[in-house]
Amino acid sequence: MKTMNEFLFPAAAVLLVMGVMLLLVFLATRRSGGGKRLKGRDRNAVIRAAKKKIAQNPRDREALLTLADMHYGDEAWAEAMASYQTLMELCASDPLINEFEVTLRYAVSAMKLKIFDEAHKYFMVARTLNPESFEVNYNLGFMEYKLKNYEKAAALLKGALSRQPDHVDTWKYLGHSLYKLSRPKEALVFLRRVFDNRPEDKETLFAAGQCYSEIGVYDQAVRIFSHLRPDPVLGPQAALMAGLINLKTRQYDKAIMDLEIGLRHKEIAADVLLELKYRLAAAYLANQEIGKALPLLQEIKAVNPSYKDVETQILRYQELAGNNNLKTYLVAAPSDFVALCRKITLSFFPDAKTKIVDITVQTSDYADILAEVETGKWHDDILFRFIRTSGKVGELALRDFQVRLKETKAGRGFCFTAGEFSEEAVRFVEARLIDLIDKNKLLKVLAKAG
Repeated sequence: MKTMNEFLFPAAAVLLVMGVMLLLVFLATRRSGGGKRLKGRDRNAVIRAAKKKIAQNPRDREALLTLADMHYGDEAWAEAMASYQTLMELCASDPLINEFEVTLRYAVSAMKLKIFDEAHKYFMVARTLNPESFEVNYNLGFMEYKLKNYEKAAALLKGALSRQPDHVDTWKYLGHSLYKLSRPKEALVFLRRVFDNRPEDKETLFAAGQCYSEIGVYDQAVRIFSHLRPDPVLGPQAALMAGLINLKTRQYDKAIMDLEIGLRHKEIAADVLLELKYRLAAAYLANQEIGKALPLLQEIKAVNPSYKDVETQILRYQELAGNNNLKTYLVAAPSDFVALCRKITLSFFPDAKTKIVDITVQTSDYADILAEVETGKWHDDILFRFIRTSGKVGELALRDFQVRLKETKAGRGFCFTAGEFSEEAVRFVEARLIDLIDKNKLLKVLAKAG
């Protein structure tokens, strides 16, 4: 038979092992700030005991750590920051204090209190102590992002991602940083991961829409911006972005719808409001709805008279509203514009026989019409170029016209514009068989054309 001691020895060993394990768990929990928070009498007793020890010895490591960890766990950031500051001062003389941990927690506490300069400084110190730490790299990367140091932010966040590859916030700010660095394809990799996991993150969805727009995937970009148009915060900007894409792709009716939805929001930033009105006016003008565009331009002028080219546009389109031929010349559909140019060509030389030989249209910039003109005194091929602008035509445009004259072997050329010619352009044609028809002359020609 076994003696009593033989029974007791294994039981005592088990109890000893369990006690050691519980002690280790307690110490790890306290030092990490985790576990259940102490409440009521227990908590107050621990605080009183720690404060009593500190009163007796301000450098009592264990008491300071106890208070600091409790404040940190309770998210009492001001108290935690003060406690960890004292501990950092003791690090040089007390090697048992974990310098990295207290520095990191001091920086986190400062960040939570929005003392960003102090937080940034001590995250940098913590990184010299442990450059591989996820928490240091993530928080420092986040702060660099907020400071608009996007190159630094991206490098730090990539470092954080190497330690925790599935951290959603790291994906988010890395994606946003890469977008700010004009690297939309790289940014999309991370931004897509974010809204796959957090479909409610509209800020990231908006950034993804901007990336798609920049790489030319317009259908996906418009789909995202259209989805965000009703949002009370991002809606006006999303409607503007959708409208800009539809303007660019010449889908004017869709652009008008986008921009009108944007203007229905109650809360719109002042700069976004002006741009929505400006782009909506542009969409109306592209649809030849001058009567709808002018009031919007006038509203913009009332708020900001120097906004872009609003003053010039108002003068221009007020004139167009009262002159249908000039309106057709500048803003009508290409087919109507070409029909008007044909009428000008056929009526330009009175009492002459004019036969149109060729018509070439360069997108919506200009039209070239080659005609055979015969009068009782002469016969020649004449090239007419009609430039659709109310701005200034320079020498380069005239050089291009000269090349075209040689290609067609025309004997003479007439260049029309609803604007004016630069001094260089006028000097260029002095010794050449090119006549310049500026706005004042064009208005007379249009009146004669009927």
